[in-house]
Amino acid sequence: MVTVLVTVAAGIGAISRYLVDGAVQRRTNSPFPFGTLTVNVSGSLLLGLLVGLTAHHGLATSTGAVLGAGFVGGYTTLSTWAWESIALAERGAHRASMLNVIGSLGLGMAAGAAGLGLALLS
Repeated sequence: MVTVLVTVAAGIGAISRYLVDGAVQRRTNSPFPFGTLTVNVSGSLLLGLLVGLTAHHGLATSTGAVLGAGFVGGYTTLSTWAWESIALAERGAHRASMLNVIGSLGLGMAAGAAGLGLALLS
């Protein structure tokens, strides 16, 4: 049953990614992939929170798996981030490409740590 729930949650996460990414990109009207950055950083925050709640506050591991591997796994995207970074570089936007790579990694790590920290505060 957990496998089915992970699959359903991943589908919901993917739809959420599409909606958030599109909304952010429309608002920024920029060639820089702010939508993907927003999705991946917010997903890192949520995953950090889920890990903290599971490890320190008794959130059931099955719930953590459904929400973490399912929803967050479907919501976040490594492939789009990599493709957008390469596409920026191929168009000659080397600084934007490097900013996307380094910024996504740094902000993602910080957001994951912040999510874990939030869980530890409660």
